[in-house]
Amino acid sequence: MHILFIGDIVGKPGREAVKRFLKPLQEKHQIDVTIANGENAAAGKGLTKEIADELYANGIEFLTMGNHVWDQRDIMNFIDRESRLIRPANYPVGAPGQGHGFIRTKGKKIGVLNLSGRVFLPSLDDPFSGAIRWINQIKQETSIIIVDFHAEATSEKVAMGWFLDGKVSAVIGTHTHIQTADARLLDQGTAYITDVGMTGPRDSVLGVKKEIIINRFLTQLPAKFELANGPIQLNAVVLDIDEETGKARRIEAIQVTGEK
Repeated sequence: MHILFIGDIVGKPGREAVKRFLKPLQEKHQIDVTIANGENAAAGKGLTKEIADELYANGIEFLTMGNHVWDQRDIMNFIDRESRLIRPANYPVGAPGQGHGFIRTKGKKIGVLNLSGRVFLPSLDDPFSGAIRWINQIKQETSIIIVDFHAEATSEKVAMGWFLDGKVSAVIGTHTHIQTADARLLDQGTAYITDVGMTGPRDSVLGVKKEIIINRFLTQLPAKFELANGPIQLNAVVLDIDEETGKARRIEAIQVTGEK
């Protein structure tokens, strides 16, 4: 089974990259299921129903979120009834939405779990102990489990990868918007990458106009963030998963760029 996981989609440039680059990638790599992190898809922060529907129409079948999940209030109107969208499972009990979900393809069910880190991010419930509880629930229905770990600290992501090695099919890091060079198979058959990267403006600082961020570093003054223009990119990983055992056979990092 071939699964494509797309890194954080940032605003209109990221959505344009999905529209332009996704279908050729799906054909080239014979993709069965496409998952993406959509927490920045609406103007760089959050997600609306209109934009979620746009992403589904362009070939994404399942969306994960992160620390910007609540930035667009519109999400409160549809997250509870949208089975193709999950938010970090370690939000406290009572938060809208679900922390894990399922996709069906080729007669098989794929489980997707979303977790948020706690280092340099809001202190949610413990993602490590919680992960085992949620994974045990998912395993009652499928052995194929993809984890989106939305976290800031590299150390926390690497630790989660080793912690879940052999328990899930893949641990995919999101949030930091820069694709890391450590895509690999861990010892017990879990595919891992610290950060899958960003889908959006290439010549930017994490999607934002570089001049704004540089000036902020120089002056330490607040500034309104604006998404960058220019060339666009799509960052992703292709996962080859054994359908019976749920173990990963291969992980390949993907970077596609082009003019807007």
